[in-house]
Amino acid sequence: MDIPRTDIDQRRRRRLVLLSAAGALVLAAGIAVAMLDPLAPEVDARTLFIDTVELGNLERRVRGAGVLVPREQRWIAADVEGRVERVVVRPGTQVQADTVLVELSNPAVQQLADEARWALDVGRAEQASLRVRLQSDVLDQRATIAEARAESEAARLQAEAEGRLAGQKIISELQLARSRLTAEQLAVRLEIEQERLIKLEESVDAQLRAQLARVEQLRRAWEHRKGQVDALQVRAGLDGVLQALSVDAGQQLALGASIARVARPGSLMAELRIAEIDAKDLAVGLPASIDTRNGVVAGEVARVEPAVQNGTVKVEVTLTGPLPAGVRADLSVEGVIDIERLTNVLHVARPVNVQPESEATLFRLAGSSDATRTPVRFGKASVDRIVIASGLEAGDRVIVSDVGRYERSDRLALD
Repeated sequence: MDIPRTDIDQRRRRRLVLLSAAGALVLAAGIAVAMLDPLAPEVDARTLFIDTVELGNLERRVRGAGVLVPREQRWIAADVEGRVERVVVRPGTQVQADTVLVELSNPAVQQLADEARWALDVGRAEQASLRVRLQSDVLDQRATIAEARAESEAARLQAEAEGRLAGQKIISELQLARSRLTAEQLAVRLEIEQERLIKLEESVDAQLRAQLARVEQLRRAWEHRKGQVDALQVRAGLDGVLQALSVDAGQQLALGASIARVARPGSLMAELRIAEIDAKDLAVGLPASIDTRNGVVAGEVARVEPAVQNGTVKVEVTLTGPLPAGVRADLSVEGVIDIERLTNVLHVARPVNVQPESEATLFRLAGSSDATRTPVRFGKASVDRIVIASGLEAGDRVIVSDVGRYERSDRLALD
């Protein structure tokens, strides 16, 4: 007779219970681990720039790099084609307005000038000859009028005398009628000759004016050609310093080719390039300071270009303070423009890649070894500080250096 073994069933039930309990513990542990925050990256605090939010006044400024340029300068171009025969002056030389910088040569220009001069001489000679001939015609007509007047007067006197004789029956009425008819004809002829003189004088004036206009045209053509010859001697045209020279001896220049640049010394201004996002509040008259690397010069915004080029706006600043020694045109400078003074605002050092009037997240320190990502809304910005519109309070410490490598982390562990 077989006897059932109850101890084996008990062991099996006990093992099943233990396995079930172990599985439940493992599942609970997994759920607990899943509910925990991911491990925060550890960051060396010495590699970070941490700033404290402050409540107070903020001077809004914008900064831009640029160069010093002359306020009065002249770009010199070739007025005629020619070959550079000689370079007379080199850059950096003090020049006067009539100083010859470069000598050019062009035989064709000289030939055309000579031909224009000859044409002008011929025109003037023709004008003189025409004037003499016309004056002679006028004199001839006046002589004709004098003769006609004498004949008319003689005929009138004869007709009057014969009229008295005819009254005494000394001459016939037919003779008297003929004398009176002759007197009338000669009087009419005198009037015609006088009218002819008037027309002749008008014709003389018209011909002389036409010839004068012709001579004036030839004179202007000669002056133009002479000016081209004079342009072969390239002059500064301005008292100042030769800043640049872009030609060499033997070089062939086309019409309008750039030759040199002359600037008046001691009259400089700064041309700054301001990022377009910082330039919206710029206006004429704002105070500025220009760092020449050899001293800071006070200035004032004189002009703001309306167009944006390559993401920047050009701003011209008039220098109002004394210039440091060694300052010259084309010197690289850095300028700061004061826009406005904000009072009683929250502000912090401007974080990397944060723009004014935008939203971003910063790591705010909670204690000395833990930083939590916090959303922040920003307001107006200055050169190195920015207004906090919301998200932070005075006294909060935040990381403002570049933490882009931790963009997927919401916490940082500082050590």
